[in-house]
Amino acid sequence: MNRTWIAAVALLVTLAVPAASLAHTGHAHKVMGTVSSVDGKNFMVKTTDGKTVMVMMDAKTKITRGKAKVDVTSLQVGERIVAEGAEEKDMIMATSVQLPAAPATTAKK
Repeated sequence: MNRTWIAAVALLVTLAVPAASLAHTGHAHKVMGTVSSVDGKNFMVKTTDGKTVMVMMDAKTKITRGKAKVDVTSLQVGERIVAEGAEEKDMIMATSVQLPAAPATTAKK
């Protein structure tokens, strides 16, 4: 009887561990898409598969355009972005937000 219980518990643990690892939060995730709205330090991104994800920023979030550091006012609706950070309940707390490099301006002759 004792061996049966040990075997049953071992089987349950073996089945539960993969399921728990799929439901992970708090580690780095990346979201790519188009900014659909901006509200202060938070913005919504519509991903390529049609989902909408909220991206939150704080004072530690690094925002870059190409290689140049920019501030939150550089975010514009319709712009493509890549944000990376910890996922928390269908939101991302961004550690970095990358905007595309500004197009090169051509000199008029």
